[in-house]
Amino acid sequence: MSEEPALNAAPAKPAPEPVDYDIRACAWPPRRGEPREGTVRMIGPEELKTWIVHEDDRLLIISKPGDVVCHPSKAGPWSSLVGAAREYTQLPTVHLVFRLDRETSGIIVLAKDPKMASRLQKAVQERRVTKRYQVIVWGELRDPVTVDQPLGIDLHSPVFVKSAVVRLGDMEAKAAITHFSSEAVANGFSLVRADLETGRKHQIRAHLQWLGHSVVGDKIYGPDSRHYLEFIDHGWTPALEAKLLMDRQALHCAEIGLEPAGLPFTFRAPLPADMTAFAKAKGLL
Repeated sequence: MSEEPALNAAPAKPAPEPVDYDIRACAWPPRRGEPREGTVRMIGPEELKTWIVHEDDRLLIISKPGDVVCHPSKAGPWSSLVGAAREYTQLPTVHLVFRLDRETSGIIVLAKDPKMASRLQKAVQERRVTKRYQVIVWGELRDPVTVDQPLGIDLHSPVFVKSAVVRLGDMEAKAAITHFSSEAVANGFSLVRADLETGRKHQIRAHLQWLGHSVVGDKIYGPDSRHYLEFIDHGWTPALEAKLLMDRQALHCAEIGLEPAGLPFTFRAPLPADMTAFAKAKGLL
């Protein structure tokens, strides 16, 4: 196996254009009044049971689909993973140890009591929980690479939530390290494994965009973050499908290891059906 180069210096770029704050948009902007019919993904009680990877007295491990929001919403308990888990367990509170973005699939760890939640959240902060992702990207990323680049606010994106590689010392810049290695390469695409040393917001997506290998289907970190604004205004359209190829970012949390935190568990979730179908169609599987 070839040695992984560590990318520590961003390529030289021209001075950024002034920021026009009036055109920037938040992620998943709130809508007035009741949610429109068909815009909220509701979880069925029996459906939730099929997502359970492991359950015991203190833990509930879920393999989340790529169209489910984690945090509670105004649309009721069955409109979010946390709300649905609370209804399923009949507990007053379930604790989300870490979250996945709405369009990211894979392993979610929920704690059933505050003591276990605190233990695992501290372990995450101290990097004693291992996280491995699978992601389909544009371009052929053949060699292993480590990206050691700080992330902060992308002031030059029209989307407020977007992160970008910045310099340490810039506003809210935080160190971020991701290790990438290819599992398959074919026809202008790659199926990539991503191992995290840090857990920054949108870390994998931002680092892959910096590398020039954006995630397939990514509305914010793909070819143009204005695609996200188009999606907010008009929903998923044939025009967006032609540009992005998948209706959600092809990012999947495949494995969470709790052994470094002192628990005898590693939880895994296979590549979901939509990513599997895309990978097969492109010759990656």
